[in-house]
Amino acid sequence: MKVLIITGKLAESTVRQASSVSDHEVHVHVVEIPIAAFLTPRRIISEISKMNFSASDEPDIIIIPGLIPKDAGIIKDETGIPAYKGPTDAADLPIVLDLLEKLKLSTKKPADKLIEEEQRKRALKFIEDFEKDVERRKRLLERDENILVGGLPVGRDFPMRVLAEVANAPFLSEEKLKARIEYFIRSGADMIDLGMIAGEDNSDMISEIIETARSAAGNTPVSIDSLNPSEIEVAAECGADMILSLDHGNYREVMGVLKKNSVPAVILPTDYSEGWVPETPEERVGSLEELRRKCHGLDVIADPVLDPVNSRSIVESIIACRNYAERNPEPVFFGIGNVTELLDTDSTGVNALLASIGMELGVSVLFTPEESGKTRGSVYELSVASKMMFLAENRGSVPKDLGINLVLFKDKRPVRGIKEDINVPVIMAEGGMKFVRDRKGSFKITVEDGMIRAVLYDKMEPVVTITSDSAKKIYEEIINRNLVSRMEHAAYLGAELQKAEIALKTGKGYVQDFELFRKLFPM
Repeated sequence: MKVLIITGKLAESTVRQASSVSDHEVHVHVVEIPIAAFLTPRRIISEISKMNFSASDEPDIIIIPGLIPKDAGIIKDETGIPAYKGPTDAADLPIVLDLLEKLKLSTKKPADKLIEEEQRKRALKFIEDFEKDVERRKRLLERDENILVGGLPVGRDFPMRVLAEVANAPFLSEEKLKARIEYFIRSGADMIDLGMIAGEDNSDMISEIIETARSAAGNTPVSIDSLNPSEIEVAAECGADMILSLDHGNYREVMGVLKKNSVPAVILPTDYSEGWVPETPEERVGSLEELRRKCHGLDVIADPVLDPVNSRSIVESIIACRNYAERNPEPVFFGIGNVTELLDTDSTGVNALLASIGMELGVSVLFTPEESGKTRGSVYELSVASKMMFLAENRGSVPKDLGINLVLFKDKRPVRGIKEDINVPVIMAEGGMKFVRDRKGSFKITVEDGMIRAVLYDKMEPVVTITSDSAKKIYEEIINRNLVSRMEHAAYLGAELQKAEIALKTGKGYVQDFELFRKLFPM
């Protein structure tokens, strides 16, 4: 295929180098403009018209810089040659050229975005096809490694299921309980756990709590988190899909009702009624195996108890998990929230790493609450991580370039900025400008309920509220309505509104006039 690549002067060497390894017949045309993104379709049409291609030399396709903001469709309309956007980074040209005959390029979207979208589409379709394969599901559920929780298959042959805990469920109003459950399901939870209150007996509330949860959860399985036999018994009778948890101290009192209602249970290696907790990995595994025998006839999920970092030993708890999984077929439970809630770091990487360890161990259930600011989004993170690990395991690959990822705050590949050598004075900005109040008023900016709110105050009285989830839309509305009169006020509003939008997207708390982030890297 004959390919014409249009670029600017600063990107020329990168484009020529990237194009030199292609199997296609590639010609690079450099426009007398420093930055390729400054090109326009009209300028490109003008450049092409000067080339005077013969019939044998005319390219089959034109690739223009991916960062050009306008639609490239007009180029074909004017020249008759199909023109499409290349990647945003010229260094990605070899990938695009390799996939040129397989990838349907766009006149509107950069090629690298299309590749990402196609990879994501294929990844999600693989998982969707797996989950919808009724015959395979039926066959896999015949194995000891897999069980049903409600209507959801759980086990080593299925993706790790994310169990999201609604903590302190008895304390929540019906409205708040539903909202919490709906949020978790939107985040990707496969199951919902209703956390009861340790040391209390709220058996009389369980029927109503489960009914409320069901109305919000739909077909998503619902479990009750309690060691109280009275609460467990009522939950089993009221239709709970799973019980957390049984140990040596409570199993006798509830085995009958659990078997009668075919309710699976998570088992612990403890006896909390006696205050006994196993010390070593061997004790944990032995205790779980003993309780598993005592619970014969009941579907169980084994929880070796993942320890927080530097409490007893997270390493020994992982060893216990590995040893149990190697010796026993049942699904295994991984209490990831035990680690994330007790570690002062952003949860994303921790959740991804623990999910990957869980995959290697044969874990079936990833359990987490979202009880602190730093763990907000953990259900979503584990949902994505579970899919990543399922894809990696089935492809026999490392969890990289799968089509889905958890790279949220950094770039997967460094953005290669092109340094422009310009000969102009350089001024080191020092700032410092005397504040002069805008005669049209001041804005108070907040982030509430998934929206940015900008309230105009005049003489301490609110005048109008402008709201959106987009900083650009808000400041454009402010300008269109002529609500600012000073340039520095407009610049200030642009900066603050953009901070508010970043906070909205990342889950950070936004307070006007305060920085969102501390400096992450040395300069």
